[in-house]
Amino acid sequence: MKRGFSLFVIKAVEWSKEMGLLVDGKWHDQWYDTSKTEGRFIRQDSQFRNWITPDGSAGPSGEAGFVAEPNRYHLYVSLACPWANRTLIMRNLKGLQDIISISVVHWLMVEHGWTFQEGPGVIPDPIFHARYMYDIYKAADAHYTGRVTVPLLWDKKTGKIVNNESSEIMRIFNTGFDQVGAKKGDYYPQEYRQEIDALNARVYDLVNNGVYKAGFATTQAAYEEAVYPLFEMLDELEKRLSSSEYLIGNQLTEADIRLFTTLVRFDPVYVGHFKCNIRRIADYPALSAYTRKLHAMPEIASTVNFEHIKKHYYQSHKTINPTGVVPVGPAETA
Repeated sequence: MKRGFSLFVIKAVEWSKEMGLLVDGKWHDQWYDTSKTEGRFIRQDSQFRNWITPDGSAGPSGEAGFVAEPNRYHLYVSLACPWANRTLIMRNLKGLQDIISISVVHWLMVEHGWTFQEGPGVIPDPIFHARYMYDIYKAADAHYTGRVTVPLLWDKKTGKIVNNESSEIMRIFNTGFDQVGAKKGDYYPQEYRQEIDALNARVYDLVNNGVYKAGFATTQAAYEEAVYPLFEMLDELEKRLSSSEYLIGNQLTEADIRLFTTLVRFDPVYVGHFKCNIRRIADYPALSAYTRKLHAMPEIASTVNFEHIKKHYYQSHKTINPTGVVPVGPAETA
């Protein structure tokens, strides 16, 4: 089939029960405003970009003052969210479980966004005993304006948000705590950084975010503009992994972690819910073997919760799945 479409457009729609944001510290239950972007879906950049370093010096962005210390920092995550999943995996690989504490939000994200409603796998907020994730953002800035997202890394000592960009939190965990008890291992090795960065950029645009661009599309043109490049990239990755155990340097790197969190959700969620159904990951021999291999690692397996994943997507996005019915399959999810 020919694509036949050249413009990625998403109509402005009222998905008022699926996402919200704070405006000057007040919660508003509304979807992305696409009226100012000619209908295009544009993911908002993360706003908190500080770094934790061994001596507290400023990192690549943000302000100084965040020294690597045990039990000073707290990570807020969702087990459903692939972006948060990345940070949990890196936390485990680096052995930071006793150095950085965590809270886990409920899988259902509706009129109040992420919440700490009681449920299996939920870990309440021990700092503010918050009901909603937006309370954490307001604690950092009473007049905050922006989306309320996870992951979020909080500094208990200064009462500030360190960072809410998953890719940067991964790199903070990778090296920031090496002098205060982290496990050995570098998942962003110097000799492969240029190659990792280049591949990460393509995987993010076409795969990690590509499934969302397809799934949130409200026109046929928008959907096809996203879904064909997604599968072209999966085809390329299949070829790459047919002759290599890992994506880069024949060793586990952050590139593998970033890809894995999308792959492990693909057949259970993205194939059906986001209409990414040209092929399944199960139809790719190398990609499916690669996903199973990574999922077999205890540090990774313990971060994957299919109950949270499936219930979040199928029950939170009422415009896509108004009944809220959660499929029982696929029979094998890893």
